[in-house]
Amino acid sequence: MSFDDEWNQLVAAAAERKSTQMRLNKLDDGGGGGYAPTSQGELTVRQKDLAEVGDAALDLYERLRKDGDHARESSGSAARNLKGDFEIGGALDHVTTRWQQQLRTLTDACAHISNHLEYTDRAHAGNEQHISGLFNSLSTLDQGFDERTRRR
Repeated sequence: MSFDDEWNQLVAAAAERKSTQMRLNKLDDGGGGGYAPTSQGELTVRQKDLAEVGDAALDLYERLRKDGDHARESSGSAARNLKGDFEIGGALDHVTTRWQQQLRTLTDACAHISNHLEYTDRAHAGNEQHISGLFNSLSTLDQGFDERTRRR
């Protein structure tokens, strides 16, 4: 088989696969599941959902900070005691250091998620209040305009 023949076969096979390549996991309209499309096909997020994610992130942060540090002292002590006589002491010290770094990274991420969602909640509430105020002032302007046009 020549290169051109093989290449054409590969291109044809790729073209056939391409039609199924970008499928999203979604049940048909009668199915159910977690995905609920809106009329425009966009995802919707409710404030309650965001609050639950933020609360879960805060809870995980607190639990990791409290429970994730239990083994640090005993592991560090064991590493110091074993370093002089055994190579595993240095390895245990390395594992303990890496654990602390990873634990700090994870707790920072949880705190960031929780803080961001709390900020988003407050910002959204402020935006809603601002928009509501604008509409109320527009309503007042409309009333004044209607009254003025009736006088003429």
